Amino acid sequence: MLKKPLINYNLYLKIILIFLVLLRPTLADIIKPSINIEPKEVVKIQLSALMKNDFPNIDSGIIQTWEFAHPNNQKVTGPIEKFKNMLKNDSYSMLLNHSNHEVLEVYKSNRVATFEVTVLDKEKKYYKFKWQVEKYTIEGSLKDCWLTTAVSQPILLGSSV
Repeated sequence: MLKKPLINYNLYLKIILIFLVLLRPTLADIIKPSINIEPKEVVKIQLSALMKNDFPNIDSGIIQTWEFAHPNNQKVTGPIEKFKNMLKNDSYSMLLNHSNHEVLEVYKSNRVATFEVTVLDKEKKYYKFKWQVEKYTIEGSLKDCWLTTAVSQPILLGSSV
Protein backbone atom coordinates (compact mmCIF):
# COMPACT_ATOMS: atom_id res chain seq x y z
CA MET A 1 0.00 0.00 0.00
CA LEU A 2 1.33 3.43 -0.96
CA LYS A 3 1.47 6.05 1.73
CA LYS A 4 -0.16 9.38 1.04
CA PRO A 5 2.43 12.17 0.81
CA LEU A 6 2.62 14.42 3.84
CA ILE A 7 2.63 17.57 1.69
CA ASN A 8 -0.53 19.63 1.71
CA TYR A 9 -0.52 20.95 -1.85
CA ASN A 10 -3.08 23.67 -1.16
CA LEU A 11 -0.95 25.04 1.65
CA TYR A 12 2.16 24.74 -0.52
CA LEU A 13 0.46 26.71 -3.33
CA LYS A 14 -0.70 29.41 -0.90
CA ILE A 15 2.80 29.82 0.49
CA ILE A 16 4.25 30.22 -3.02
CA LEU A 17 1.60 32.79 -3.97
CA ILE A 18 2.19 34.82 -0.81
CA PHE A 19 5.93 34.69 -1.42
CA LEU A 20 5.53 35.92 -5.02
CA VAL A 21 3.21 38.75 -3.98
CA LEU A 22 5.61 39.89 -1.29
CA LEU A 23 8.58 39.87 -3.66
CA ARG A 24 6.78 41.72 -6.46
CA PRO A 25 7.68 45.41 -6.51
CA THR A 26 4.74 47.76 -6.20
CA LEU A 27 4.00 51.40 -6.83
CA ALA A 28 5.00 51.90 -3.20
CA ASP A 29 8.56 51.34 -4.48
CA ILE A 30 8.42 54.61 -6.39
CA ILE A 31 11.37 56.79 -5.38
CA LYS A 32 10.21 60.05 -3.83
CA PRO A 33 12.06 63.36 -4.19
CA SER A 34 14.57 63.99 -1.43
CA ILE A 35 17.08 66.70 -0.61
CA ASN A 36 19.70 63.93 -0.76
CA ILE A 37 19.16 63.26 -4.47
CA GLU A 38 21.48 65.28 -6.71
CA PRO A 39 20.28 66.83 -10.00
CA LYS A 40 21.96 64.31 -12.31
CA GLU A 41 20.53 61.47 -10.24
CA VAL A 42 17.02 62.90 -10.68
CA VAL A 43 17.43 62.68 -14.45
CA LYS A 44 18.89 59.18 -14.21
CA ILE A 45 16.01 58.00 -11.99
CA GLN A 46 13.50 59.30 -14.50
CA LEU A 47 15.28 57.85 -17.54
CA SER A 48 15.86 54.46 -15.91
CA ALA A 49 12.17 54.29 -15.02
CA LEU A 50 11.09 55.24 -18.55
CA MET A 51 13.51 52.66 -19.93
CA LYS A 52 11.44 49.98 -18.16
CA ASN A 53 8.12 51.80 -18.30
CA ASP A 54 5.85 48.83 -17.74
CA PHE A 55 7.88 47.14 -15.00
CA PRO A 56 6.82 46.31 -12.39
CA ASN A 57 3.41 47.70 -13.44
CA ILE A 58 1.95 49.31 -16.55
CA ASP A 59 3.21 52.91 -16.79
CA SER A 60 5.17 52.74 -13.54
CA GLY A 61 8.04 54.47 -15.37
CA ILE A 62 5.79 57.39 -16.27
CA ILE A 63 4.49 57.54 -12.70
CA GLN A 64 8.08 57.59 -11.40
CA THR A 65 8.91 60.41 -13.81
CA TRP A 66 5.84 62.34 -12.64
CA GLU A 67 7.08 62.13 -9.02
CA PHE A 68 10.11 64.25 -9.96
CA ALA A 69 8.21 66.76 -12.09
CA HIS A 70 8.18 70.25 -10.60
CA PRO A 71 4.67 71.22 -9.36
CA ASN A 72 4.54 74.06 -11.92
CA ASN A 73 5.41 71.54 -14.62
CA GLN A 74 2.72 69.17 -13.31
CA LYS A 75 0.15 71.97 -13.60
CA VAL A 76 0.99 72.39 -17.30
CA THR A 77 1.40 68.70 -18.24
CA GLY A 78 -1.06 67.07 -15.80
CA PRO A 79 -3.11 65.53 -14.43
CA ILE A 80 -1.24 62.20 -14.56
CA GLU A 81 -3.46 60.71 -17.29
CA LYS A 82 -2.75 63.70 -19.54
CA PHE A 83 0.97 63.34 -18.75
CA LYS A 84 0.84 59.63 -19.69
CA ASN A 85 -0.79 60.50 -23.02
CA MET A 86 1.82 63.20 -23.67
CA LEU A 87 4.65 60.70 -23.18
CA LYS A 88 2.95 58.11 -25.36
CA ASN A 89 2.45 60.41 -28.34
CA ASP A 90 5.00 60.76 -31.13
CA SER A 91 6.88 63.64 -29.48
CA TYR A 92 8.15 61.65 -26.49
CA SER A 93 7.31 58.00 -27.15
CA MET A 94 10.96 57.21 -27.92
CA LEU A 95 11.65 57.62 -24.19
CA LEU A 96 9.38 54.69 -23.34
CA ASN A 97 11.22 51.37 -23.19
CA HIS A 98 14.33 52.85 -24.80
CA SER A 99 17.51 50.76 -25.05
CA ASN A 100 20.12 53.11 -23.62
CA HIS A 101 20.71 56.66 -22.44
CA GLU A 102 23.57 58.97 -21.55
CA VAL A 103 23.37 62.05 -19.35
CA LEU A 104 25.91 64.86 -19.69
CA GLU A 105 25.86 67.84 -17.35
CA VAL A 106 25.97 71.07 -19.33
CA TYR A 107 25.35 73.64 -16.59
CA LYS A 108 24.87 73.68 -12.83
CA SER A 109 24.29 76.45 -10.32
CA ASN A 110 22.87 76.38 -6.80
CA ARG A 111 19.32 76.40 -8.18
CA VAL A 112 19.36 75.11 -11.78
CA ALA A 113 21.05 72.26 -13.61
CA THR A 114 20.85 71.48 -17.31
CA PHE A 115 21.74 68.21 -19.00
CA GLU A 116 22.16 66.95 -22.52
CA VAL A 117 20.44 63.58 -22.69
CA THR A 118 21.01 61.17 -25.55
CA VAL A 119 18.59 58.27 -25.89
CA LEU A 120 18.80 55.20 -28.11
CA ASP A 121 15.22 54.12 -28.68
CA LYS A 122 13.99 50.58 -29.28
CA GLU A 123 14.13 51.18 -33.05
CA LYS A 124 17.86 51.99 -32.83
CA LYS A 125 17.46 55.73 -33.42
CA TYR A 126 19.35 58.30 -31.38
CA TYR A 127 17.59 61.36 -29.97
CA LYS A 128 18.95 64.31 -28.02
CA PHE A 129 17.07 66.28 -25.35
CA LYS A 130 17.78 69.23 -23.11
CA TRP A 131 16.66 68.23 -19.59
CA GLN A 132 16.45 70.89 -16.89
CA VAL A 133 15.97 70.46 -13.15
CA GLU A 134 15.57 73.14 -10.52
CA LYS A 135 15.77 73.20 -6.76
CA TYR A 136 12.29 73.70 -5.30
CA THR A 137 12.34 76.74 -3.03
CA ILE A 138 8.82 76.89 -1.58
CA GLU A 139 8.20 75.59 1.93
CA GLY A 140 6.80 72.09 2.22
CA SER A 141 7.84 68.49 1.70
CA LEU A 142 9.59 69.28 -1.60
CA LYS A 143 11.67 72.21 -0.30
CA ASP A 144 15.27 71.96 -1.55
CA CYS A 145 14.52 68.91 -3.74
CA TRP A 146 15.69 68.90 -7.35
CA LEU A 147 12.74 68.56 -9.74
CA THR A 148 12.37 68.54 -13.52
CA THR A 149 11.12 71.83 -14.94
CA ALA A 150 11.65 71.28 -18.66
CA VAL A 151 12.40 68.63 -21.26
CA SER A 152 12.93 69.88 -24.80
CA GLN A 153 11.41 68.41 -27.90
CA PRO A 154 13.64 65.57 -29.17
CA ILE A 155 16.18 66.11 -31.90
CA LEU A 156 16.71 63.07 -34.10
CA LEU A 157 20.44 62.40 -34.40
CA GLY A 158 20.21 59.40 -36.70
CA SER A 159 20.18 55.66 -36.66
CA SER A 160 22.69 53.28 -35.09
CA VAL A 161 22.40 50.86 -38.02
